[in-house]
Amino acid sequence: MRFQTLAALGLAAATLAACAAPMPPATTVTVPPAVVTTPTVLDAASRQVARTVINAEMEKRLPGANVAPYTDCVVNNATTAELIDIAQASRAGVSGTADSVAAIVSRPATTQCIAAAARTA
Repeated sequence: MRFQTLAALGLAAATLAACAAPMPPATTVTVPPAVVTTPTVLDAASRQVARTVINAEMEKRLPGANVAPYTDCVVNNATTAELIDIAQASRAGVSGTADSVAAIVSRPATTQCIAAAARTA
């Protein structure tokens, strides 16, 4: 009888010990921030929107002149990211495309292209 009681107590102690076993701390689940992907490919529609915006900016500065060759110089010397930014800004109605165009025009390669286009016009 004593053995059964001792065995029962041992079993109870083992069972309770398992309940009191150290548990790893609860971890919080962190959700990674949403990643906004920037397009890296300029589709034809965005290219046309950017070209239209650049053409309009050039016409503001050279009213009455054929600015198509100058627009070509700006488009050819702009990066894909710049053209995407210009297109997206105009679609969103954001002003500031003039600054973007001016930055591209101020590059030596662009000014040389525009000067060459002006000589042939």
